[in-house]
Amino acid sequence: MSSTKTRAALRASARISGELLLVLVMTAVALWLLGRMWSVVWPLIVGLLLTTLTWPVTRFLRRHGWPPALAASTVTVLFLLAAVGVVALIAVPVASQSGELTDGVVEGIQKLREWAAGPPLNIGDDQISGAFDAGVARIQDSVGSMVTAVVTGLGTVVNGVVTTVLALFLMFFFLKDGPRFLPWLARQLPGRLATDVPTVAARGWETLSAFVRSQAIVGLLDAVLIGIGLWILDVPLVLPLAVLTFVSAFVPIVGALFAGLVAVLIALVSNGLTDALIVLAIIVVVQQLEGNVFQPMIQSRGLGLHAAVILLAVTLGGSLAGIVGSLLAVPVAALIAVVWNYLREQLGDPSQEPGTDEPHAAAAVPS
Repeated sequence: MSSTKTRAALRASARISGELLLVLVMTAVALWLLGRMWSVVWPLIVGLLLTTLTWPVTRFLRRHGWPPALAASTVTVLFLLAAVGVVALIAVPVASQSGELTDGVVEGIQKLREWAAGPPLNIGDDQISGAFDAGVARIQDSVGSMVTAVVTGLGTVVNGVVTTVLALFLMFFFLKDGPRFLPWLARQLPGRLATDVPTVAARGWETLSAFVRSQAIVGLLDAVLIGIGLWILDVPLVLPLAVLTFVSAFVPIVGALFAGLVAVLIALVSNGLTDALIVLAIIVVVQQLEGNVFQPMIQSRGLGLHAAVILLAVTLGGSLAGIVGSLLAVPVAALIAVVWNYLREQLGDPSQEPGTDEPHAAAAVPS
């Protein structure tokens, strides 16, 4: 290779490296700004996800002559009533059987104590009392940290309530004024952007809708399979536990662990250790099927992503941002794929007018 070609190759490599470095710096700045504005961005994201869940009903009402404000208000109220109904469906049976469950807990603790006192552990009452006293002393020494944890927990609860209220208000406005957003956005943008950005936004909206629908289907499969297992074992509170499993499916990792822990505890205090272990096995099998079969297959079909991409996205999102990262990993990956596919279409066929393949998209998107 001649020295001229070598210098040209080095200059090209340096230019590409500089451009990539600039992109990484701008990405880091964008992520930093996103973190600083997270108190506003997170309710916006939740509001959008709730809108994808409630928009089909709103669209049906609007197509049948309902005014936008009335349709949005009705759907918002119905959504709140449905949420309250889900809570009542879980809380009322639990409250009605709270006495039985309390007796079962006491009996279970006594059985556990008797089992610990026998072979092979041979733990006597004096040892249990000593361990209890040591635990009480440790708790007394940790009062300061416990108060701090309680205050932090209260702050988290308050932030959650504020986020929920803001998300509901945003959902109402998205349902009411969403279809006017893309035409307004097209009027604000110059030149080609007036077509490209609304088209990408329309496809992104369809992707978010597919994500929410697929998550609901996965949660329904979990609830049905685990509910059948609990019903066969004659575990009490089957319906509330199935509803709890369905709702918790929208919160990855922690939701499944929480619902599974509740089911195992109720089986333990009501049916004994053997049935509790069987329930645990059922939940583990169902969760493995969900994470490795149901969710990748359903979401890959609805979002246009390969199952391996979804698994890697959830893993990366969880390692970067915990629960929120796991929740948003799949839709973010799908939105990135939407942008990439659109760019590939435009670069692959420059003669095609942008957006002509989906002339009706702007009219179908609520936000």
